[in-house]
Formats: sequence, structure tokens, C-alpha cells
Amino acid sequence: MRSREKFLNAVTYVGLTVLTIGVLGFIVGMLVNGYNVLVPIGIGTSVGAVFIFLIGVFLVVTDEMLEKSYIGTKVVPIKSKKGAPIQ
Repeated sequence: MRSREKFLNAVTYVGLTVLTIGVLGFIVGMLVNGYNVLVPIGIGTSVGAVFIFLIGVFLVVTDEMLEKSYIGTKVVPIKSKKGAPIQ
């Protein structure tokens, strides 16, 4: 549990840092006259930060679900009646 929490915190901090850089790049590109190329770079960086965060959360949730799935219930095959096809 502790390792998942550390990983989620790391993903959060990395995503927040990249998002801040992207937003600052977007704002600089919009406000300063010579830096128009920073607008699409800022947008792409912001979207990338969101994807980094979502993938990190997905990995943490998948790990937890896999850990809990080994408890499960035993599956027993159903016996068929005589002459009935088994599906």
C-alpha cells in the first residue's frame, strides 16, 4: 500500500510540474509578441500532463485490482443432464 501511495504522489507532482510549465508557456505565448510558437507547445504540454496523471492513476488502480482479484471464488463446472449438449 505504501509503494502505491508513493507512486501516486510522484505522478501527481510530475503531472503538476509539467502542467504548470505548459500553462506558463501558453500564457507567455499569448501575451508576448515574439513567442507565438509557445502557444501550441503550451497546449501540448498541458494535455501531456493530464495524460501522465491519468496513466499513473490507471496503473495504481490496476495494481490494486490485481492484488484483490486473487481472493476470488472457486468456479465449479455444471454437470449436464443425459443427452443434453454441454455448452
